[in-house]
Amino acid sequence: MAFKKKLHAFRPSNEPPTIFTRRTKRLQRREPCDPASIERGVRQRLADKVSGTMVGLWLLIPEHLRLGTWDLLCGWTQCQGDQVQPRLALQAVHEAALCLPRFRRDTGLTQKGLELANGLPFIATDQAIHDLFDASTIEQTQGLQMALGRLRRARGHFLAKLLAVDPHHRRSYTQRQTRRHRHKEGEAAVKTLQTIFCLDAHTHQPVAFTIASAARTTSQAVPELLDMARDILQPPPRQTLVIADNEHLTADIFQHVLQDSPFDLLSPMPRGRSDQERLARIPPDLFVPRWAGLAIARLPYQFHRNPLGPLYQLVQRCGETPDNYHYAPFLSTSQNDELDLLCRDYPDRWHIEEFFNAYQAMGWNRAGTLNLHIRYAQLTMALIAQAALHQLRQRLGEPYQDWEAGRLSKLLLQGLDGDIRVDDNTVLVTFYNAPNAERLRQHYENLPHKLQAEHVNPTVPWLYGYKLDFRFK
Repeated sequence: MAFKKKLHAFRPSNEPPTIFTRRTKRLQRREPCDPASIERGVRQRLADKVSGTMVGLWLLIPEHLRLGTWDLLCGWTQCQGDQVQPRLALQAVHEAALCLPRFRRDTGLTQKGLELANGLPFIATDQAIHDLFDASTIEQTQGLQMALGRLRRARGHFLAKLLAVDPHHRRSYTQRQTRRHRHKEGEAAVKTLQTIFCLDAHTHQPVAFTIASAARTTSQAVPELLDMARDILQPPPRQTLVIADNEHLTADIFQHVLQDSPFDLLSPMPRGRSDQERLARIPPDLFVPRWAGLAIARLPYQFHRNPLGPLYQLVQRCGETPDNYHYAPFLSTSQNDELDLLCRDYPDRWHIEEFFNAYQAMGWNRAGTLNLHIRYAQLTMALIAQAALHQLRQRLGEPYQDWEAGRLSKLLLQGLDGDIRVDDNTVLVTFYNAPNAERLRQHYENLPHKLQAEHVNPTVPWLYGYKLDFRFK
């Protein structure tokens, strides 16, 4: 009788699942990632105490508790809180806040307090984060983005009176063969990934974004973004104005706004030499003088191949005499006063450029892949980090409020020395020689009592029910 060897290899294994982790810049190793091993590792590191330079990142944890970040990540990963997946997502959020979303293998992130802030005893590798994002779909991540937007609306982050929409063509470093995009005349075309943001122009906070490859037109992407903004803000009809750019002047976008959106839309029109000659033929009596050197005309307008209505062409005429007249045309669906639209509302569109310059280091300034669902997940983690950073900035005030994200990360989140230890049921984070310590002490000492006064549960769910408190020495 013949016997087969090594049948034991086919028996069910009781070994816990493992994950690749990065211990140092050069050392990777597999570590168990089952709930019991994670909890045991976290509790052991807390018992050992930690001293590091990323202790400032722990200032974001109270903002996560106020914002409800943990519930958002558990819902997105569809996993319980004791599983590794939401903790990996929180690692991605914190790496975006640190402006280190792509330097994991080149930066020593371990043994500094970052892993414990994520509820993990290790730093996961690039591949582990990639696998987490790869398991998601665009629909799931859009749901996460809209849930975050509704929480931010409830916390008063949006006024929802004036929105700005603008696309940013970020260079992609994918090795795939894709369509290339030329950003400026005379420059070589490069691989590109579009990121289109919708910003509340009054509070300077992002409402939502969408992405697409260079092959997707603006007319296809912007209606989807406006639908997301509508579901988040739920504004009354025709009470919110959306300010767009030249490339949004398409019949498809205006048709969507008129028929399927509660917003009004304002977009500039071409103002080249032939356009100036055509506008100069408008009868002078249609222009209403507003002040010296400024007159505005309101005219009905229709697209040539798609008669829509009502649309209004607002023509701004600058100059005192016909010899030096210059015309700036705009197209709008709004019936509001044209002076308010052009001189009060439209200049606020540039806040979206200020926002992008302030936060692009969080991962919005380049694209490493054209797997859209992975890129969408990465950018949404950065959106959660930006929401927490905004709350932190509001709490700390000047000078932190005006710092761009890279500087805030370097001088605050990564720039404070301290240690982490456990006292009874509380994790104590101690900062040494922190700048503006009195202001930090005002907001973060006796933190559990402050959170309870705000009706926020002071226990940190990814730290196994420990409370969090801060000391400044």
